Amino acid sequence: MDLFSHLGEEAKQTNGPLAARLRPRTLDEFVGQKHIIGKDTLLRRAIEADQLTSLILHGPPGTGKTTLAEIIANRTNAVFVKAHAVGTGANDIKQIAKSAISRLAMENVRTILFIDEIHRLNRAQQDVLLPDVEDGGLILIGATTENPSYEVNTALLSRSLVFELKPLTDLEVISILKRALEDKQRGLGNFQCKIEEEALTHLAQKSGGDTRHALNALELAVTTTRPNNEGIRHVTLAVAEESIQQKRIRYDKKGDGHYDSISAFIKSMRGSDPDATLYYLAKMLLAGEDPKFIARRILIQAAEDVGLADPRALMVASAAAHAVEYIGMPEARIPLAEAALYLATAPKSNSAYKGINEAMEIVKKEYDGEVPAHLQNHKQEKYKYPHDYENHFVEQQYLPMEHKHKQIYQPSSMGYEGKLIEHLNWIKGKKKG
Repeated sequence: MDLFSHLGEEAKQTNGPLAARLRPRTLDEFVGQKHIIGKDTLLRRAIEADQLTSLILHGPPGTGKTTLAEIIANRTNAVFVKAHAVGTGANDIKQIAKSAISRLAMENVRTILFIDEIHRLNRAQQDVLLPDVEDGGLILIGATTENPSYEVNTALLSRSLVFELKPLTDLEVISILKRALEDKQRGLGNFQCKIEEEALTHLAQKSGGDTRHALNALELAVTTTRPNNEGIRHVTLAVAEESIQQKRIRYDKKGDGHYDSISAFIKSMRGSDPDATLYYLAKMLLAGEDPKFIARRILIQAAEDVGLADPRALMVASAAAHAVEYIGMPEARIPLAEAALYLATAPKSNSAYKGINEAMEIVKKEYDGEVPAHLQNHKQEKYKYPHDYENHFVEQQYLPMEHKHKQIYQPSSMGYEGKLIEHLNWIKGKKKG
């Protein structure tokens, strides 16, 4: 690191944003991500032993990807080179790699290259890294907010360990905010501040697990609040709402708010009310409900309440669930809304739901339920292959003998399922004939 870079880092620690000043310097200061840097985890052992291999860190903004790279930089004996994908071209990468190979040969010193937003490198730029990463001449640490399976070359992925960083919990964010309020050297400890617990909770919830966002809002709240006659800055919920630019929504993610809202959302789709469907979806998303949870409920709803009245509903719901995984919030609100509206406006049938429940009850109660002989795997000679017959149908018994006359599937007359009734009636006629 040169003199100007050193002075720049000092300036950040003194005058930079709170999130930059409070950036953890050691693994012990790092909050969250215990699944990858907790005690005795692979990554922690590798960092502490200074025995890193190339790795990709991916996760939402503010979860600690760059911070983790900075901690590695402070611990390693290797030369640490930091670059941003936006301003780094193929020639820059080649020069860094060339210097790394020379340094390893002449001084036996490794080089770690940290590339922020590595997904912004095009395929050709990523390919330049391959030879030196493969032979160990260059240790790569890539950080990305995107799914590396889609954005990073397969060859580069196969030569790297991939670690997923997850959004911090509300409690973890609150612990960081409290540390910031107490820290007199790098935080806001020199301000005499009294902050309502409700305000802290609101900042944590509305940050969406992004500590940078939460700290920036906290700094704004504290520094713009005038001290009272006693010199104390009183940060209320109203101040927190203004600082993070979001009003508090009355919603308990682990209590009645969670269960009542998802219940109303499901019942609104089932009841074919698109306006109420969108209202409850918006309420849940703005309150910080997990979009994956909502997507799972939409998937269930598609099969349970729309079913064969519109078989496409399940495909739409499945595509929305995939979109949530692929693009994340806030954009994921759009495919979620599309799927929810599709279900709310679709014809309804719960025949699949009722049918499988009925079938399971029958199976639970039966004594034997032996498969008819001509359907058994080892007696194929007695089986009539439907495609060998006119209209691809031939009458034969499929249910076990004791259930021969049971009708388990009860189709509705709604949508596509109404057309199925015509076909099923034709089959019944053939059987009687």
